[in-house]
Amino acid sequence: MFLEKIKANNQELIRESFVLHQEGKILPNSYVVDMDTLLENAEKILQKAKGNGIRLYFMLKQIGRNPYIAKKLVNLGYAGAVVVDYKEAQVMMRHNIPLCNVGHLVQIPTSMVKEIIEYGVEVMTVYSIEKIKQIGKTASELGKCQNILLRVYDDVDLIYSGQTAGFHYEELENVVNQITQISGVKITGVTSFPCYLYNENTEQFENTHNLATVMRAVKKLKAMGITVENINTPSATCCVTLDMMKSSGSNCAEPGHGLTGTTPAHAKQDLEELPCVVYVSEISHNFSDKAYCYGGGHYRRSSMENAIVGKSFACHEMVKVTPPDAMCIDYHLELSKNLTVGDTVVMAFRYQIFVTRADVVLVEGIHTGTPHIVGVYDSLGREQEK
Repeated sequence: MFLEKIKANNQELIRESFVLHQEGKILPNSYVVDMDTLLENAEKILQKAKGNGIRLYFMLKQIGRNPYIAKKLVNLGYAGAVVVDYKEAQVMMRHNIPLCNVGHLVQIPTSMVKEIIEYGVEVMTVYSIEKIKQIGKTASELGKCQNILLRVYDDVDLIYSGQTAGFHYEELENVVNQITQISGVKITGVTSFPCYLYNENTEQFENTHNLATVMRAVKKLKAMGITVENINTPSATCCVTLDMMKSSGSNCAEPGHGLTGTTPAHAKQDLEELPCVVYVSEISHNFSDKAYCYGGGHYRRSSMENAIVGKSFACHEMVKVTPPDAMCIDYHLELSKNLTVGDTVVMAFRYQIFVTRADVVLVEGIHTGTPHIVGVYDSLGREQEK
């Protein structure tokens, strides 16, 4: 999906990935991250956000909840992390990373509510009265008042399977009246997901109906006397969509794939952020005129198409990739012809590392002639033994 763009704009990453694998410094089933480019992307997004008056929470689940990257982003000036679930919250807390948004997309379980509030979080996204009562009770016992964002939806909004939740727009007034009776919490804003999506037909980012629902909810909350401080509109946050957010009235965003230049738009267009992640494997065996490389990092929405294979970037060939059936485990990935066992395989596709069993290899110095591995992590942010 991103291979052609990386070949055109970041060949150094591919070259170094071949070297690292052929020298035995990384294993197959590894994502190699060009940290230099990632931080350059992050700086571009941060400066654009500042110019547009938009607060940023970084999202790192797609790149394996990586604490090293989180620390770098905080040092760069990012407010802190939005965590997709409570497991990611644990990783960030373990490494003293500021928590900015917890509970969206996954609510905090009962047994962790106290731990999260004690640690401190800027806002908690909520979508049930029951959870709000838990938060309010715990915050009150701790002598705190927890800011909350209401996740809202309308009948025609897009809600992905597995993410069904929210307060219906038509019930918002009743919901707010209930919440104002709960001590220990304060409504400070609204959110939804996704608020922006890339249209493959028009090759443009477009507002979703979810965004319209958020803005209607803001208007309704203000009419009820609620001070709306945080208008959080995540999905596909990058320099392009930050301009769209400013126009829509949003003031809070959550860059994830934008940090690595891997939103769907980055596969088609040359945007300000450059792709900086590749997947590295190795030819395992041949079978019935097909080659098979080690798997483990496949994501069902990956849109993987091609791989480059060889012993070096200077001597490689491009081959087609056939992803495994969605019902099967990706022990291996199929390539379109027989190839040499042990050769390096490099791909670049849509990824969500936290749902895989891949390694994450962080490399600095690729673009200064001093490439070196700064850490190897598993898909859940735990550093591997050296």
